[in-house]
Amino acid sequence: MPRASICCDPFLKIPHLTVLQLPSLKNLHVVVVGDLMLDRYWHGDAGRISPEAPVPVVAVDRVEDYPGGAANVALNVASLGARCTLLGCVGRDAAGTALRSILEVAGVNCDFVEADHWATIQKVRVVSRQQQLLRSDFETPLPAGAAAALAAKLPAHLPNAAALILSDYDKGALALPAGLVEAGRKAGAAVVVDPKFKPFSAYAGASLLKPNQREFSAAVGDAGDVQALGEQAQSLCKELGIGALVVTAGAGGMTVVDGGQVRHLPAHPVEVYDVTGAGDTAAAVLGVAAGLGWSPLDSARLANAAASLVVAKAGTSAVSGPELAYAAAQASIDRGAVTQDQLLLAVAAARQAGEKVVFTNGCFDILHAGHVAYLEQARRLGDRLLVAVNDDASVARLKGPHRPINPLPRRLQVLAGLKSVDWVVSFSEDTPEALISLVRPDVLAKGGDYRRDQVVGADLVTAYGGAVEVLGLVEDCSTTAVLDGLGKD
Repeated sequence: MPRASICCDPFLKIPHLTVLQLPSLKNLHVVVVGDLMLDRYWHGDAGRISPEAPVPVVAVDRVEDYPGGAANVALNVASLGARCTLLGCVGRDAAGTALRSILEVAGVNCDFVEADHWATIQKVRVVSRQQQLLRSDFETPLPAGAAAALAAKLPAHLPNAAALILSDYDKGALALPAGLVEAGRKAGAAVVVDPKFKPFSAYAGASLLKPNQREFSAAVGDAGDVQALGEQAQSLCKELGIGALVVTAGAGGMTVVDGGQVRHLPAHPVEVYDVTGAGDTAAAVLGVAAGLGWSPLDSARLANAAASLVVAKAGTSAVSGPELAYAAAQASIDRGAVTQDQLLLAVAAARQAGEKVVFTNGCFDILHAGHVAYLEQARRLGDRLLVAVNDDASVARLKGPHRPINPLPRRLQVLAGLKSVDWVVSFSEDTPEALISLVRPDVLAKGGDYRRDQVVGADLVTAYGGAVEVLGLVEDCSTTAVLDGLGKD
């Protein structure tokens, strides 16, 4: 299927910004098959402790139902604006009826296998003051023959489907996924699989496989660093005829393996409220983008933006098309806090694109206007700005035992949120010289009253032909001045 986009590429190039463009999806049909469940939330005030046991008593005053599992994937597909058909198994019970009703109101076409003498899977969460106190799961094995009956329904829905998403929660609906993958491929649909703990050979031939880090490690062993993960994933794709892998790591972002390319996408910096359903949202967006004909990397970029939206919401949530389009248009790609392994992959990709990398470093304990001004100056010296940050132990060695004021995770998050900054990485040595030798930046920048020959790493950078720049100061603006004003040393 040809790529559908507002422009000839799904990413509109603007100086120093890469912007996603999400087209209309009203003519795109996506079929979702998988394990269905109802997520039920009991809300109330926990104002006292039970006299029977040391547990809170929750006075439930509100009950909310949301689609879970494959049903949440389908809800996200429909919420994005695509046409969605959902195949799954429910019981002949009130939970199954509620699940169907919610989905049909959202525009999902439901073609369910209704099993006798079996209860629809439910996950009940007890919540008080926005804090989840307890989760209870109600589930029994799927009746014999239900998975085969579900598979028999699929061919009728595939002729006009651009994508098939298999959402496997190991509840039994996808007991034999190989036949479903083959049916999707024969129909010409992009087959996107969100796997569980089956051997990955069960999904051989899929267009894209989206395991999380734990599922990937269970299938192939602990990969270690990103480079090792990429090598294992490439071997797996070749062995099983899988088009691409997207390995998700929550706050660690996504690693995309497509042929000979391995790219890491850092998670967008957001305040995480609830991670429930983030994997379902990512699977839905990957399926939609694959149905549009987008590359695995482009699809993962869109899914990465969607995941950053859904974790900021309460409960099992869906992302709308306008929400995703807006968030994607605001977010630079390949940005954020990264590990050193991830950084080297990102820098290599930037160099392949002909981009100039600027390097600067510091403690950045209390970010102030002087920091912001000099980082903006540094960003203007190239296409990508990398900020290397001393970890807590090295700050204490340099500044004294009462520093840092802000621990490393907070310092990284604040810096990653600045428009001028592309990548933020920490280092444990007193100086960044070892990191500079690995990255080999095009420009080494330093803010303050240094001479060029006093900048750590300057000799190394000039030796291979790079530039060293000392940037200006903002008068009366320093971390020391800020701390003196607070009466701290």
